[in-house]
Amino acid sequence: MNLRRPILQIIVGVILLNSHIAFSQTKVNDKFGKGITFLANDTSFKVNLEFRIQNRYDGFYLITEDTSYTGTAYEDKFYIRRSRLKLNGFAFSPKLKYKFEYDLVKGIILDAVIKWNFAGHFDLWVGQTKLAGNRERVISSQKLQFVDRSLLNANYTLDRDKGLQLRHHFSLGKILIREVASVSIGEGKNYTDLSGSSGYNYTERIEILPFGEFKKKGDYIGGDIAREENLKLSLGFTYDYNDNAIQEHGQKGDVMTESRDLTTYFGDMMLKYRGLSIMGEYASKSATVSPTIIDTSGLVIGSFYTGTGINLQLGYLFENNWEVAGRMTQISPDDITGNPDVEMYTFGISKYIVGHSLKVQSDFSIIQTEGEEDKLGIRIQMELAL
Repeated sequence: MNLRRPILQIIVGVILLNSHIAFSQTKVNDKFGKGITFLANDTSFKVNLEFRIQNRYDGFYLITEDTSYTGTAYEDKFYIRRSRLKLNGFAFSPKLKYKFEYDLVKGIILDAVIKWNFAGHFDLWVGQTKLAGNRERVISSQKLQFVDRSLLNANYTLDRDKGLQLRHHFSLGKILIREVASVSIGEGKNYTDLSGSSGYNYTERIEILPFGEFKKKGDYIGGDIAREENLKLSLGFTYDYNDNAIQEHGQKGDVMTESRDLTTYFGDMMLKYRGLSIMGEYASKSATVSPTIIDTSGLVIGSFYTGTGINLQLGYLFENNWEVAGRMTQISPDDITGNPDVEMYTFGISKYIVGHSLKVQSDFSIIQTEGEEDKLGIRIQMELAL
């Protein structure tokens, strides 16, 4: 059964309902880029509706000295990269929040999570949402510094999953410390096959902010949009164990014929100061036994993606809201997997018209893949978020 049409009908119904209740509820926010928010007269619930699109052009040029090459040297496409509809707010009490996000391009549910602040600085999240993995993945695709995320994220991210997350934070003087521990199914978003893995996924993350909070949650926003007047720094460390993973990358990728226990470590940082932003990430993924899958004849018929990766990026936002940024990414898969080493160097130029809600971004890259010809890439994207 195709669930896309019923889900879209429900979403449209919610939008129409919100339009109707606008006449009987108190509108508390209709600022561009912040969605439309309705608060019940008795404050028993709040609904915020947001919509955004990313239209993009990609072009890639193959650098080759092979005079006998007859293929197409330049390939390009123009497409809708993302189109999202998001609902969030609270129900019954401000301590009981929710978030729902739907991907209109792929026709799938991304987030369906309830967040309960049950005591002090403790929050319990229940449902499907992003795991507390690498920083770049948790940063919204709306708020990226470049046109898209790096190859480190593409190959090593934990992505979304369904389960429970316990979150806590506390302060030691000016130092802010955040902790996350979660148990999830380990097979990623929207996975429903009961015949798959018999194990779970366990994630733990700690973040240390030695100079206190960033403005407007800037430790999870690309670029120093808020222009931090004082130096801000966030250090993050994540451990993840996926018991009996059945997909190539853990929570995503091709389904394999055998399972493996996968262990992933992340270390990352974000620094911002007066328009300057620096972000760095390190990732390491390994399998408890060989990541390769071998058939009865001794041939390798598949492999889980294991290895290491480094991503470093530096940007500066000028007073006129133009930003220049550079990024270096190195991916080093384990040799046994047969996956090639990749290096990618990217230079980005962005114009923020209304922050990350209305912007034009472009980047230019050289991609060096082991055993292949180098490629030059250009990407241009416009973001509009209501």
